Amino acid sequence: MSSPRFDTTKWSLVVAASGTRSDPQSREALENLCEAYWYPIFAFVQRRGRTREDALDLTQGYFAWVLESGLLQAVDRKRGRFRSFLLATVKQFLSDERKREGALKRGGGVAFVTLEAATREERQRAEASDEESPERAFERQWALTVFQRARYRLAAEFSDAGKDDQYRLLHGYLSGDGSSRSYADVASELGVSEGAVKMAVKRLRQRFGQLLREEIARTLDNDADLDAEVRHLLSVI
Repeated sequence: MSSPRFDTTKWSLVVAASGTRSDPQSREALENLCEAYWYPIFAFVQRRGRTREDALDLTQGYFAWVLESGLLQAVDRKRGRFRSFLLATVKQFLSDERKREGALKRGGGVAFVTLEAATREERQRAEASDEESPERAFERQWALTVFQRARYRLAAEFSDAGKDDQYRLLHGYLSGDGSSRSYADVASELGVSEGAVKMAVKRLRQRFGQLLREEIARTLDNDADLDAEVRHLLSVI
C-alpha cells in the first residue's frame, strides 16, 4: 500500500457531502477512503477466480465507477459501514462487468494503486487458504488493513517524537511476537528500568487501541456501531 494518509476523513463526512456530485471535498474524502481500503476489494476479486492482473484492473475500474457513477446519490441515505457498502457494490459491479469491459480497463485513467505498490502490499499480507471464500478473504483483508493503518500511525507518532529505537524494540509486544525478548533485555538496551519498559508497553498497547478505534470509526456512518465493528474485525483475524 502507498503511504497512508493520516487525515480525518470519515465515511459519515462523505455521506453528508454526497448530495453534490461536484463537491471537491466529498470526492477527495471518498478517494482517500478508497485508496486506503483498495486491498480487500482486490483480494475479493482475485478469490472470485481472476488472475492477479485482471483483479488489479477490475479493482481500479470498480473505484473509477464508484467515483464517476453518482452511486452515493442512488443508494439509501443510511449507508452504515463503508465495508458493507464496498462489498455490496463490488458484487454489483462484477455482475455487470461485461458491459463495461474495456471502457474501464486500468480504472479509466484513475490509479488508486501502482503495480509496484500492489506487489509490496501482497508481500506483507498472509496468503489466503484454498478454502477461503471471496467474502471471507474480503473480511480478513479489511481487518488486516485497519490494523496495519493503526500500526503505521503508531510508528509515525514514535518517529515524530524521536523514539524510533523504542518503537523498534517494543512494537512486537502488540501482537506477542516480541515475547522472545524479555523486558530485562529491552530495558538493558534502552538504558531504563524493567518497570519502565513494562509501563511503556502498557502505554503502547493503550495508544494502539485508541488508534485502532479511530481507524474503524472512520469507516462507519454511526459511531454507535463502533464496539460491534471492533468485535467483528477481531473475530475474523
